[in-house]
Order: sequence, then structure tokens, then C-alpha cells
Amino acid sequence: MKKAEHGRKMIAPIAIAVLFFTYLALYGILIAYAALQVPFLILLAVPLILLGVGMGWALAARIKEIRKGEEDDLDNY
Repeated sequence: MKKAEHGRKMIAPIAIAVLFFTYLALYGILIAYAALQVPFLILLAVPLILLGVGMGWALAARIKEIRKGEEDDLDNY
């Protein structure tokens, strides 16, 4: 597979990840302003951080698949 095709296939996962990270950041900022106590802030921030880490891991795995030339399962249908 050519590098241009790899680049085109990476656009969507990266764009979705950027939108997701932006959403998490904005949501985190709103939570930080709304939280009245530190334990409440921590309780709400931990899931957001874990979601961000999970999305980063999924993006890295998808980019690795694209570079190795593995086809997306959805392309088969």
C-alpha cells in the first residue's frame, strides 16, 4: 500500500480523536469551574482522564494497524 493511502486512512481516526480530546478538555474545564470541593473534582476528573488515555491507546493501535497494512474489518462489508 502506498504512503498516500496510509495517510488518507489515518485522517478519520486522528480527526475523531482530536474532536474527542477537545470535548473532554471542555467538559473537564466546565467540571473544574462547577466543582465546589476537591474530592468532588477528583471524582469527576478521574473518569475523564481514563477516557482520554483509552482514546489515545485506541488511536495508537489503529495507526499501527494502518501502517502494517491491516485492513479495517468494516471494509469487508
